[in-house]
Amino acid sequence: MSIIDKYIKNSNDVNSLQVEDACFSMSKSYLKIIGIPYYPYPDHQTKLTSNDIKNILKQNHIFDNISLASKPRVIKVSPKSDMALVWIDIWDVQSGKNVKMLINRYFNVGNFIATIRGANMNPGVLLCKNCWKWGHATLSCRIQGAKYVKCNSPHKSEHHREFSWCCKAKDKTNPPRLETKKGKPCPYLFKYTNCKGDHQADSVYCPFWRH
Repeated sequence: MSIIDKYIKNSNDVNSLQVEDACFSMSKSYLKIIGIPYYPYPDHQTKLTSNDIKNILKQNHIFDNISLASKPRVIKVSPKSDMALVWIDIWDVQSGKNVKMLINRYFNVGNFIATIRGANMNPGVLLCKNCWKWGHATLSCRIQGAKYVKCNSPHKSEHHREFSWCCKAKDKTNPPRLETKKGKPCPYLFKYTNCKGDHQADSVYCPFWRH
């Protein structure tokens, strides 16, 4: 690498100040970290962020020669859990040497012990923005009209308050149901049709979304 670097930078036709150092061809490797609390601060309300993860990695010597290929991603392990699941993509040589050195390693995050696991690349699962079902693109959706991402009713999100049953007033129910005020989000929980989870179709908590 040093021979190639000197040769290129000493060439008469090259401005050495604009040439980066020579390096091997790099590829991405994929890891996930488990065992970190989703609310790591004493107030138990402040969420773990990507910047927090970057700072944690900088403080641990096992990541000294590791470069992130993208911003870390942080989600809850599950909606009712207080632990986080973190995905990191790193630059690696084609043999995967860096990722092999990290898989199954442990490191401390405060009083917690985090574990590094291997992960598969997530190429992305198609999510239709028309019917909100996974597995096909919006342009190839076969249903007519559109459905709202939260309640799966046949209307667009901006028309939810006007057309959905759940946001309209019902005087005959016991107790009577009040109308959702204009500008306020729908207060009702729904079950997503694909996985029966209590979240919207595009939520990161959906198991169809995960690695």
